[in-house]
Amino acid sequence: MMSNKDDVVIVSGVRTPFSKFGGALREIHSTHLGVIVIRESLKRAGLKGEDLDELYYGMCDQAEAALYDNVNGRQALLRAGLPDTLVSLTIDRACCSSLCAVQLGRRSILLGEADTCMAVGAENMSNTPLLINGHRWGQGMKPLLVQDYLNPITYREYTPLGRDAGEIAIEHGISREEQDAWALGSHRKWAAADQAGKFNDELVSVELPPKKGQPVFFTKDELPRPDTTMEALAKLKTIYGSPTVTAGNAPGLDAGATAVIIMRRSRAEEIGVKPLATILSMASSAGEPRRMAELPAKVIGQALQKADLTIDDMDVIEINEAFAAVTLVSTKMLAGGDEAKWRKLLEKTNPNGGAIAIGHPVGASGGRILMTMMYELRRRGGGYGVCGICGGLAQGDACVIRVDGK
Repeated sequence: MMSNKDDVVIVSGVRTPFSKFGGALREIHSTHLGVIVIRESLKRAGLKGEDLDELYYGMCDQAEAALYDNVNGRQALLRAGLPDTLVSLTIDRACCSSLCAVQLGRRSILLGEADTCMAVGAENMSNTPLLINGHRWGQGMKPLLVQDYLNPITYREYTPLGRDAGEIAIEHGISREEQDAWALGSHRKWAAADQAGKFNDELVSVELPPKKGQPVFFTKDELPRPDTTMEALAKLKTIYGSPTVTAGNAPGLDAGATAVIIMRRSRAEEIGVKPLATILSMASSAGEPRRMAELPAKVIGQALQKADLTIDDMDVIEINEAFAAVTLVSTKMLAGGDEAKWRKLLEKTNPNGGAIAIGHPVGASGGRILMTMMYELRRRGGGYGVCGICGGLAQGDACVIRVDGK
């Protein structure tokens, strides 16, 4: 496929390791994680803050920030030492936030309003506060009610997401055992990829508080459990009233950050920056809230149609494992229900493991699946890839890329 000077290309993609709930990153605010990836993504591309025209910052759990620390994109860029004239926008599109950030930057470039944009995603669910509603004005003789809005993961007046995902999986004929098997595979694929050093291109370490006067660095994803077994997964009880979803076939409540820099191809050529991938199309979608598990299939189909490609043209597929049910439902839909085609698509999907193993720091996950897919295609010598992610109340974003052969 011919390149065009107005193509939008990816020139940098970096992330922190992802930490489990209450894990290594629990005391580090997500804004600081954002600062780390902002600086590192610029460094790896050989760029300076002055080269950026716009910054988009995805964050889902904005209760961590509250008023003291809101407009997180603005605060992160200032703390990172970027110019105070740089325009930013903080986005909440649930789990889709950082991939939506890429799309907004791309749109700005295609409209001719920018040449270079950064898309950041950052989250630390360990810092989500417990709430005591009404306490500001006094409770009188009423008992204080402390509420944890992370348990269950749900939205006001809607059923828990895990329950929805399990019910939709059953509708598509996908069993609990199949979901457990996918989860097990996610951990094992992560372990093989980690041992082969496949995440090195995308990772930047995080310096933690020193111990006994010695520096400590967080260098590897914390959530994976490659030693788990089908027997252990089968013993877990279902959660949130779901018929199939357990803590074993779902991701954790995680922390981490991602940054992706995109640029007009002509600008990259002008300043001597090497493109890593070309963005061919992007799409956003939404649907009936309880059918969130189907959204990656829907939005991937839309993105492929825009790129004039099919799912069979893809060499790598990344679908965020919000639950194993999501990946299995969406790939089955993309296969049109054809069992043999479905199994073939699954072989291409999340080849280095997914969010069940790596983690799902919600606002950062869209950027993670994009860069993981991109670096995998580069290791293979090029090809086509599509990534898709669902978000709360049935939202979805997707991106199709091409990596040219070496």
